Amino acid sequence: MSNIEVFINGEAREVPEGLNLLGLLELLGLDPARLAVELNRNIVKRDAWAATPIEPEARLEIVQFVGGG
Repeated sequence: MSNIEVFINGEAREVPEGLNLLGLLELLGLDPARLAVELNRNIVKRDAWAATPIEPEARLEIVQFVGGG
């Protein structure tokens, strides 16, 4: 399997071809329960992550929620 280039929070990254959004988040070691994701300027709802393919040149903004006071 080959790699594709995507942009995550403005930074170019090589990731395996054929990933869906949930698989990408797992590859990055992120806790999906604490995230919001925008793909190509569209917010992707959590229940659609497993069905959302990551295409070459995709632009993602991933925001982690942090608790505290």
